[in-house]
Amino acid sequence: MILSVNKIHKSYGKEEVLKGISFELNNPDIVALVGPNGSGKSTLLNIINNLLQADKGKITILGENNKNPEIFKKISFMQDNSVLYDYLTGYDHLQFIGDVQGISKKQILETAERIGIAGYLNKKTGNYSLGMKQHLLLAMAIINHPKLLILDEPLNGLDPTSAIKVRELLLQLAEQGTAILLSSHNLAEIDRVTTNILFLKNGVLIQEGLSAHKQVWYEIKVMDAERAELVLREAKITTNFKGSRLYICLKDETLNFIFEILKLHNIVVLDIEKKILGTEERYKKIFFSSDGVT
Repeated sequence: MILSVNKIHKSYGKEEVLKGISFELNNPDIVALVGPNGSGKSTLLNIINNLLQADKGKITILGENNKNPEIFKKISFMQDNSVLYDYLTGYDHLQFIGDVQGISKKQILETAERIGIAGYLNKKTGNYSLGMKQHLLLAMAIINHPKLLILDEPLNGLDPTSAIKVRELLLQLAEQGTAILLSSHNLAEIDRVTTNILFLKNGVLIQEGLSAHKQVWYEIKVMDAERAELVLREAKITTNFKGSRLYICLKDETLNFIFEILKLHNIVVLDIEKKILGTEERYKKIFFSSDGVT
């Protein structure tokens, strides 16, 4: 097991922010922690990284209690840029981590090249843009090749090109065996990289696999929806129909295959519209509805 979060409680005064949070990461997946500002996301990440004490509960990382300092050679936590020192260069920050963890200068420079910060590595971070700081923070987080990478808003301040590069990097890291837990407000990017979603609402987690909330539906208007539904059902394609429209959630089936079946039975397609139910839509249903239940 990579990460086990077991019945974590945390209160600030009379306000209980985390109410018995539990979840596990057993594989090198990319898991997103999603919730509005003030929902306790950063609090939970800080507790996992032993920067904040829980009132109750237990955290286990790679089989060890999270209070064991040895595990921090195998994990990394990317925080916001308040951890940077304006009077130090980017290289100074990476060298400090290298000295603590026994990382060579070669590995520091290779990491800088991989992230794309080599061109301004020797400039003081006080002169960095927000995007440059985010890149440096990411380099600091991956320099030790962690088994578990925890990221707090890694896409903050990034332009579209940089966001794409970070997304590709996260996917590469997961393929290479790194488990990733990230919080982000960029719901569109979450859809592109995550395998599981942890929605944090009112101190409680709502856990969902990607397949539970990310679906591609096609709304197809045909001349005879009832007959079309029957024909497609015989082809083992599940549909719903209302009026003159079919609603099909595509999984293994391809759209062209559906069109071929309809054409074979002389069923005329009048219109088609693609609908994607993703993290943003699920977020709206959880946080904007009165009870959070769809």
